[in-house]
Amino acid sequence: MSWYGFGLSQTTSSLGPTMPPQRPGNALPFLLLTAFRVLIDELHVHLAEVGHPDLRPAHGFAMQMINRGGSISDLGRRLGVSKQAASKTVTGLEHLGYVQRIPSATDQRQIEVALTARGVEALTVSGEILNRLRNEWAARVGEREMTLVEDALAQLGRPDGLERIVGWLGA
Repeated sequence: MSWYGFGLSQTTSSLGPTMPPQRPGNALPFLLLTAFRVLIDELHVHLAEVGHPDLRPAHGFAMQMINRGGSISDLGRRLGVSKQAASKTVTGLEHLGYVQRIPSATDQRQIEVALTARGVEALTVSGEILNRLRNEWAARVGEREMTLVEDALAQLGRPDGLERIVGWLGA
């Protein structure tokens, strides 16, 4: 017997199998990643429809970190990647018109990275789309259930979650 391609762990007692069978622990990461992928794919479909067809998931993570201010080195640290990888990401976003390099106000040797108006608009629209998608999911499963999932995930996660996951995903 399997559920979603995973074997079910079924406990038995002297009275026979207990019901309902439990999902195996290895199902949880796949359920979370699948839901994440569906949400992000939907986000990017809608972003393309409103004029941002070239944005990719890694761009969104990078733009979130760029929005916090700082240099390319700061961006690399936040993303958990090398300065060279951060610079390559910035160059790509620069060519798409989402970020710009600007001289530091405090250090002549330092170049900071900032979102352009197009970058700010893309993050704003992303937030609006994600709010709408969240509400659509809540309409499917129920607001109470959606809130329970969000609260449970907030308890299980960590305050530095975004910084921890971005480098891990290879942004």
